[in-house]
Amino acid sequence: MDYMTLKEASEKWGVSSRQINYYCTDGRIPGAVKMAGVWLIPKEAEKPKDRRYNESG
Repeated sequence: MDYMTLKEASEKWGVSSRQINYYCTDGRIPGAVKMAGVWLIPKEAEKPKDRRYNESG
């Protein structure tokens, strides 16, 4: 399986690397693993939905 870093995921999804870190810590990215203090995110992973916004709103 190929992985990307927080920085690569933030560029791909258009959000800050800090936000990606929150997603990983919260378990919202399936397959993300922390190895030697660095989050590794599967390249085929999709960006989690932002819970701050309501879909009906």
